[in-house]
Amino acid sequence: MTSAASPATTVPTPTSRADRRPPALGGFSAAVLGIEIRRVLRNRRTLIFILVMPAVFFLLFGLPSRGDRLDNGLPVTGWIMISLAVYAAMVATTSAGAAVATERALGWSRQLRLTPLRPAAYVGTKVVTAMVLGLLGVVVEFAVGAASGVRLPAYIWVTSGLVAWLGSLVFAALGLFVGYLAPAENVMQFMGPALAILAMLGGLFLPLELLPHVMQQIAKFTPVYGVGQLARAPLTGNGMDWAALGNLAGWTAFFTLGAARLFRRDTTRV
Repeated sequence: MTSAASPATTVPTPTSRADRRPPALGGFSAAVLGIEIRRVLRNRRTLIFILVMPAVFFLLFGLPSRGDRLDNGLPVTGWIMISLAVYAAMVATTSAGAAVATERALGWSRQLRLTPLRPAAYVGTKVVTAMVLGLLGVVVEFAVGAASGVRLPAYIWVTSGLVAWLGSLVFAALGLFVGYLAPAENVMQFMGPALAILAMLGGLFLPLELLPHVMQQIAKFTPVYGVGQLARAPLTGNGMDWAALGNLAGWTAFFTLGAARLFRRDTTRV
């Protein structure tokens, strides 16, 4: 007596856990970063404000001061060059951070929620992009200064350049803070004049000693004051300015925490 063979039971193969595993570093990658940097560098308006305008300012205000010396014998043009390098890095990093406002308005940040890219990786990409642009601004400003005849000891070039660049992290945080706070159509219209006013009040366009006493006291509480003072310290020989360091740390913490809170609020929206 024969029995009919039981039909084979097909057991579905479970989906591999590796297929559902989130990408390394939340999706942060050199490829995504490279695309973001190239996209920003294609914006001619951004390049003009980051690279061209600070260089033009140096040629306009720095060259007439050739031959003038600080109290320690170093050239005044070095002071102007370092100050404008801070300004270039400030504009670059703030603009790159504030770009999130436009992407939010276009719905791009909402689209990214459908991808494996984690929100923290998205913000990290913006910050690194901002710092790359800030470094580019410092390098171009220093190159223009060197080509125009600025001669400084090597340690001042390196130290002041690094401080101007790394200190611009506060402005990357400022850009993100404003980008998540303000509507897209108002961000750049607001940030352009605001950065110029901050630079003037913070002592980047002219020495604070030339301002009234009240303005000198106000300057110490602006986000620009700390970076400018620390970046110029190797040139002026004033040593570590702890008040300037506290200014830089305080504003960086304020803008970072503010941007993080606004970012969490934005990502919880449907």
